[in-house]
Amino acid sequence: MKILITGGAGFIGSTVIHQYIKFTQHEVINLDALTYAGNLESLAEVSDNVRYIFEQIDIRNRKELTRIFEQHQPDAVMHLAAESHVDRSIDGPADFIQTNIIGTYNLLEAAREYWDALQGMEKDCFRFLHISTDEVYGDLNETGYFTEDSPYNPSSPYSASKASSDHLVRAWYRTYGFPVVITNCSNNYGPYQFPEKLIPTVILSAVQGGPIPVYGNGKQVRDWLYVDDHAAALRQVLEKGETGETYNIGGDCEKSNLEVVNKICEVLDELLPESPYKPHNSLISLVTDRPGHDVRYAIDASKIAEKLGWSPRQSFESGLAKTVAWYLGNTEWCQRVQRDDSYA
Repeated sequence: MKILITGGAGFIGSTVIHQYIKFTQHEVINLDALTYAGNLESLAEVSDNVRYIFEQIDIRNRKELTRIFEQHQPDAVMHLAAESHVDRSIDGPADFIQTNIIGTYNLLEAAREYWDALQGMEKDCFRFLHISTDEVYGDLNETGYFTEDSPYNPSSPYSASKASSDHLVRAWYRTYGFPVVITNCSNNYGPYQFPEKLIPTVILSAVQGGPIPVYGNGKQVRDWLYVDDHAAALRQVLEKGETGETYNIGGDCEKSNLEVVNKICEVLDELLPESPYKPHNSLISLVTDRPGHDVRYAIDASKIAEKLGWSPRQSFESGLAKTVAWYLGNTEWCQRVQRDDSYA
């Protein structure tokens, strides 16, 4: 197959590309605008591979998207490109509306136009996989889980923009018969995640002896999923998922934010026994909660397990140990991407 991946220079996208090049014979076309969270360093190992092509394209540019489809003739699309940080969406929602909604619309139309012209098996086998988030479902009580049938109730500009893109994708399936599949995943973590997210933020702050900020009381619960497991699930869904279906992807790993932060501090205490900031949990500082902060997310991933045979391989403990070790060994990368980020 020849797979077009949008947002392939991002955290999850680059992991997916690594797996395709390493474990399959598929060709990959990586479309990325290289905004602050896109970094080609994460793809250095595959950049010279004959099965990998990079195109610096913004999905808001419809004309360029049409060129990409005409030139590269993909067999499938994996749509990962998105603005994805809740805090940024609160401070400046415009980019989230333009990229996540308008960009997805442009991609759907360019892909549909291309698909309409295909014939025979090429048309029958074409697939458009849209990757979304569990945040579209909103808030959970202390019990219960998000399923594929959970109603949408987004709380932030980010989750609202992703919910909108999900609705567009479903509408293109219902209205035009365009062959789509949707996934909604829980919180990802692992190497190469941009340092604004919780886990890398905590690691980098603690190493420098700075305050470790935790929103509110720190009791907000998330389901944590190691990025390699997520990438494997996406490949499985693209190849074996049923057209028109949605699959929730979760790590079966509920942790409060405060639990996560304390666990990171424990790992740092072990890996940095001579640190002057030990014990690192002494650096934890509770800060004013962000607006509309959802209390709990938890995913029921039984459908993808039963239908496609996927389940996460990495425990939170093993995945977190790998993640912390990676950030400790790649401080220069962190400094470079933070220095290049124009966000203030």
